[in-house]
Amino acid sequence: MNQVKYKGRNLALIVYSMLAVIGSSSLAANNLDDAASDPQKLGMMQGFPPPVEKRVMQPDSNFFSFPKMRWTVCHIRELMPTKQVSRGLGNPVPLPYQPDPAINDVTFKPIGKDTPMSWQESLAVNYTDGMLIMHQGKVVYEYYSGCLDEAGKHAAMSMTKSMTGLLAEVLIAEGALDENVEVATLIPELSESAFGDATVREVMDMTTSLDYSEDYSDPKADIWVYSAAANPMTKPPEYKGPVGYYEYLQTVKAQGSHGQGFAYKTINTDTLGWIIARTSGQSVADLFAEKIWRRIGAEQDAYFTVDAIGTPFAGGGLSAGLRDLGRVGLLMLNEGQINGQQVVPSSAIQSIKQGADKDHFAQAGYGTLPGGSY
Repeated sequence: MNQVKYKGRNLALIVYSMLAVIGSSSLAANNLDDAASDPQKLGMMQGFPPPVEKRVMQPDSNFFSFPKMRWTVCHIRELMPTKQVSRGLGNPVPLPYQPDPAINDVTFKPIGKDTPMSWQESLAVNYTDGMLIMHQGKVVYEYYSGCLDEAGKHAAMSMTKSMTGLLAEVLIAEGALDENVEVATLIPELSESAFGDATVREVMDMTTSLDYSEDYSDPKADIWVYSAAANPMTKPPEYKGPVGYYEYLQTVKAQGSHGQGFAYKTINTDTLGWIIARTSGQSVADLFAEKIWRRIGAEQDAYFTVDAIGTPFAGGGLSAGLRDLGRVGLLMLNEGQINGQQVVPSSAIQSIKQGADKDHFAQAGYGTLPGGSY
């Protein structure tokens, strides 16, 4: 979330910016800008049947390579099994609109640059598929490109972690979950893993100490072992590793003491998803539907990707529409209220706003986020 000047004051933008995240080396190799890599213009998965060279499909493992990923991020459920997040059967609650085209002319200096850029220019530079900006409870800006339109759903990727964390805060506020208990108390299967003697709050704040690498540029990093376990597709005959999120989490070893510093590791949130499921008796997808999605006036169902045994990917598997995640933004902004209802306890929102230990976060070395916390 960034701040820009809007109507004479700093405005924190409530946005759902869906970027096809491309490594600089990959981009340089392909040399395709936003327009040239647009999946619609490239004809990806178009035709009956699509030409072989235009297909994005399983069992190929390259559907997250550029530029194919620009199609993939709007079509996850056509490649992988998913679990519905139901919006329920009631009518959606319309969002008020007050479009402001002047936003396109807002200028700012990108980090590390001396030359100003307009808001509109930045959308193409960042390969933005969608953007929603709300101001004083109204939609003032809505933009779609690439694979996304107003009826589409886009992979939220690691923004999913914020939804899982929100569910945990709700359970804590309701008295169903104690943030100070050790994980093994709730999930005995993790007693021999690194998570066993961590507290729920340490898992939520990612201050666990884990022998685990999430360096995506390293083909030998643990994240790829984890991905193989989580892959819902049929494993090759020679595969001998864990199957699914739960089995993998039981194999993680400790590396030091918990509670000493922040380290961004997705497996924390999947452990939190297991804690939530074990505490509530519902999957993350079902509880999210019950506690949040059915109560915000959502326009569309959302969905989670799942592993081979149907476990939702709590650390990154959510796909949803732009406007509905905008509604979640309103929910957070308004202390848990939306459409005249107290959907989330205000104490849960206050806990999130307070944040975690800033000194712990600083140890991770994020120079562009001074004073931040997770």
